[in-house]
Amino acid sequence: MFPWLWFWAPQFHFPWSGDVAQRVEPNTHWFFQGISPTAGHADIEEKAFGVASYGKQLGLITEVLLALAEQADRTAPETAESLAKLKAIASEIEAIKRHEYDQTATELEAQVKALQRQGGPRYAELVERLRPLLAATAPGAAPGG
Repeated sequence: MFPWLWFWAPQFHFPWSGDVAQRVEPNTHWFFQGISPTAGHADIEEKAFGVASYGKQLGLITEVLLALAEQADRTAPETAESLAKLKAIASEIEAIKRHEYDQTATELEAQVKALQRQGGPRYAELVERLRPLLAATAPGAAPGG
């Protein structure tokens, strides 16, 4: 091959050949860049999302709104249907949360039982690591501590 014609030489990269460097850090910044400039400031939205997700924010608003609606003497006929729908949505979301938490607890219990059957020092170490966590959240114990 002639060295002065190197720029015409084709380069083929078959799978698992060539440069295989890959960035694995998740980039979620694209989500906030999709916010229309007239709808809000993307950087502020991203920082607010870091404080509380949209689901958390909506959950708190829903709780307050339902509590205020329960305290009200009467509900306007126009809003009664919307209030009933909001209650149904909140109830369905709570059912989803309960199901997910129950499923997580069941999986965790199965994993602990599997380690218990294996026994040995790994299980004893796990027991010692979990004992303070379980004691801190026992009924009647102060939360978080």
